[in-house]
Amino acid sequence: MSIAAAFAVPHPPLIVPSVGRGEEKKIQATIDAYRSVAGKISEIMPHTIIFISPHSIMYSDYIHISPGVKAKGDFGSFGASRERYEVEYDTELVKSIEKKADERKIPAGTLGERTRELDHGTMVPLHFITKTCMGFKAIRIGISGLSPAEHYRFGICIKDAVEELDRKVVIVASGDLSHRLKEDGPYGFMKEGPVFDELATKAFAAGDFLRLLDIDEHLCENAGECGLRSFQIMAGALDGMEIEPRLLSYEGPFGVGYAVASFVVKGKDPSRRFVEVYEENAKKELEEKKAGEDEFVKLARLSLETYLKTGKRLKMPQGLPKELTERRAGVFVSLKKHGRLRGCIGTIEGVTGSIAEEIIRNAVSAGVEDPRFDRVTENELDELVYSVDVLGEAEDVESVSELDEKRYGVIVSKGMRRGLLLPNLEGVNSPLQQIDIALQKGGISKGETYRIQRFEVVRHT
Repeated sequence: MSIAAAFAVPHPPLIVPSVGRGEEKKIQATIDAYRSVAGKISEIMPHTIIFISPHSIMYSDYIHISPGVKAKGDFGSFGASRERYEVEYDTELVKSIEKKADERKIPAGTLGERTRELDHGTMVPLHFITKTCMGFKAIRIGISGLSPAEHYRFGICIKDAVEELDRKVVIVASGDLSHRLKEDGPYGFMKEGPVFDELATKAFAAGDFLRLLDIDEHLCENAGECGLRSFQIMAGALDGMEIEPRLLSYEGPFGVGYAVASFVVKGKDPSRRFVEVYEENAKKELEEKKAGEDEFVKLARLSLETYLKTGKRLKMPQGLPKELTERRAGVFVSLKKHGRLRGCIGTIEGVTGSIAEEIIRNAVSAGVEDPRFDRVTENELDELVYSVDVLGEAEDVESVSELDEKRYGVIVSKGMRRGLLLPNLEGVNSPLQQIDIALQKGGISKGETYRIQRFEVVRHT
């Protein structure tokens, strides 16, 4: 036996009548699809149901599996404390999954539990499933800030553990799509919202899990999705399997996308091993970016690589352009990995003798001194994408109307406190938003009187 089927489902608490109090009738298509999923699970009669929820415990660098023998929870925080659920965990399968993850060097396991109570991302599916199916054991798994490939590979660990123990298992990947579909929705509207939902639902309908790995990280962030990592783990659990995909429903009347999809396993299909294709495509894309780097970016890359490989700072290379060696300016060096920021350190004004020295200094600082991240390791170097921003002179502004978040960066200052934000950043869509973020970075409250300056940059990628 192995994984019999997997299902992608949303988790709006209002779909539970005692929570929705009539509002659930506005998502009847989702309710009908959920009932279809519950019926199918009842037919399968699984030994274990694995719930993957973005609202379980989440760490940036670790996939958490709920420990213990059992857990319970209720919808008390949603005004329906009588709506209660309890599950018994499949502890043997949990241990096997942990072992497989350790063998693949994927950081995952039962450490670091902060709360035992079931989350609504798990309880909403349970609300429907337990009406038709009882007697199963459960496993609850969270998501993390790890890469799409690592979530997929963790899914493969689940599949291998299930097959080794000869379990009949169903995967329930809980997750909403975009939360930014309507102006009057919970998070407003962003144009990326409908785009994300179309990409995800097409991937569900076709069973094309490569699309779930390929969705751009910035698109995901702006769309405000919460389920993609759940779906990527689910995709990995179905690695190498022939499936029958069906998109059962999709709707978003409250400004949040709700999709229900089923993937019934029909047999083996070695051609459906998507992570290898994804990583090969990513490798080619990174190689193309490296080939197109200018002298500024090449110098930043060489500086960090030299420091991590030798422990010594790079000496000034010969033959650099005069623009690098004869000018002084503030410089920010940014590092990204898999589309996500991995480090960013810079100087508002030049503190060394040249832009080249500034790059050499700040590239190392971005890799090993950014307090928001762990130090970059030598193993990560081939996965990093660099950008170098050379700052122009800062000038005072009298009003927000003189700012443009795409063209100008901003500096806010109060005494010795200063906060800076670069221009043209993903997710920053107005000068006021720029100022708010810069104030937070500078530890300056909105109620204080502060100085605002703007500056232009030349961005090298």
